[in-house]
Amino acid sequence: MELRSLTTEEKLGKKYTEHKIFDELKKYSEFYEDLSYSIMDKPNTGLKAFINIDVFTYTSIQGTLDSITEILSKGRINDAYALLRKYFDSTLINVYTNLYLEDNFNLENLVVQQIENWRNGSKSIPEYRQISRYIKESQKLKPITDLLKKDDRYKKIRDICNDNTHYNFYHNVLLNDNGIHSPSRVKHLEKFSIHIESLFIQHFAYLFYLNDHYFMSNDYITALELGLVPEENS
Repeated sequence: MELRSLTTEEKLGKKYTEHKIFDELKKYSEFYEDLSYSIMDKPNTGLKAFINIDVFTYTSIQGTLDSITEILSKGRINDAYALLRKYFDSTLINVYTNLYLEDNFNLENLVVQQIENWRNGSKSIPEYRQISRYIKESQKLKPITDLLKKDDRYKKIRDICNDNTHYNFYHNVLLNDNGIHSPSRVKHLEKFSIHIESLFIQHFAYLFYLNDHYFMSNDYITALELGLVPEENS
């Protein structure tokens, strides 16, 4: 008798394969794709780059989210957490570079060397702790930081990502094994959904507060440039 290989749905269960996180990840991915396209005409100040470096930052983040989707669809939750940490890092680096440019660009400092060196590959970006501290200590971002630090969820998410990346506990190992259907896998997927939502909120909040012009309608800008009164609600 020939044994049949189990399908992904049979291995993981229908509740897993049809979990809401896959639609959520698609929306996050589309958000970064749309944002990348919409800021192409918004150049950076303080850099030699002709095109806004965030254009490619956001398509890179989109790629990470697509990779998370692909890995989760195969039941590899442990591997997905390693990429979640990468998403965590990339969003904070994005906030940091924008904040540092705004803090240090002026008429006497037309090229902000630290970020320019990172852009051109001559020097690396500061480590995570320095970046995190710089953002948290920023008076400019204090209203958002004060809201986000009302609980310690972001430290917990970071710890969970590190535990999975370094196999700190045996249960981290089991999250990568999809050979046996386990109802608890859906619970872990639910937690993952909450974690990535929290990180998206953190990035969106900081970015919108710092660069509100990124979210301005192109129709509105075009009208102003032409000396016209923008349409209502544009």
